[in-house]
Amino acid sequence: MLSYIFRRLLSAIPFMFLVSLTVFILIQLPPGDFVDSLVAQKAASGEVMELAEQIDMRQRYGLDQPIIVQYFHWITNILTKWDFGYSFEWNSPVSELIGERMNLTLILSIGTLILTWAMALPIGIYSAVRRYSIGDYVFTMVGFIGLAVPPFLIALILMYLSVKYWSLDVTGLFSAEYQNAPWSWARAKDLLDHLWIPMIILGTSSTASLIRIMRANLIDQLYMPYVVTARSKGLTEVRLLVKYPVRIALNPFVSTIGMILPHLVSGAVITSIVLNLPTAGPLLYTALLSQDIYLSGAFLLLLCMMTVVGTLISDILLVILDPRIRLEQ
Repeated sequence: MLSYIFRRLLSAIPFMFLVSLTVFILIQLPPGDFVDSLVAQKAASGEVMELAEQIDMRQRYGLDQPIIVQYFHWITNILTKWDFGYSFEWNSPVSELIGERMNLTLILSIGTLILTWAMALPIGIYSAVRRYSIGDYVFTMVGFIGLAVPPFLIALILMYLSVKYWSLDVTGLFSAEYQNAPWSWARAKDLLDHLWIPMIILGTSSTASLIRIMRANLIDQLYMPYVVTARSKGLTEVRLLVKYPVRIALNPFVSTIGMILPHLVSGAVITSIVLNLPTAGPLLYTALLSQDIYLSGAFLLLLCMMTVVGTLISDILLVILDPRIRLEQ
């Protein structure tokens, strides 16, 4: 197991190098650069930026150099100093901007993942065992609604109902007094009080999808010969389900960890903007619009790292869960 993990981590190094190069090239593909975006913004407000000022700004930020030179300067600083560069728009180091936002994003993503599993697993098992029952039809209808309705629309509806009927503000992750306060037990408790609402909203679609996956996979396993044999040996129904078919049907749950984590981050941009969440999504969106290459590049690189780590965790858990799978394969 340890040698497998070590090999996977070693193989991730050249992969992350190629990913970082691809990310840096992609964010520079749109025409123009940050200075051009700034000139357009000033022109829209009636201001004019002199050509000499534009040239000076490009030289100061290194935007006049070839892309490959900018990339090697950026990746070298990351590897040697853990320095992700300087944000042009915010006029601040990138590491200071993304630190707390990425931490809050990870907390929200992991909490949403746990909530998704906690809801999808028992409902999917019930729908498979009691298929075509009234409860199965109800959960199927709710699941289709969850798949069809986008999370940001659920957020808007919840915001309207909260203000109209309960006079509550469901936006943000902190109360006003804890918004910029240093971390403490009181601030952590305030975060937990606000965290459940975006968790439910962001987890609706994933929960509905995993319920259908669990239901379909478990139905396929319920009539396998090994289940019939185990039942004939006198195993109770609950022990039979948990020990054999449910364990096999869990494979798709575990195998999707590597994709769910970055999906929860990148797929919640609009929802985060609607709910005014201080997470990575809104900042990544504004960075891409303004062509703030170092800020957007840092976010995208961290998302790719989450995918690599999540895939590694999925592979290890699959081996633990299903003995038919071997790491060497």
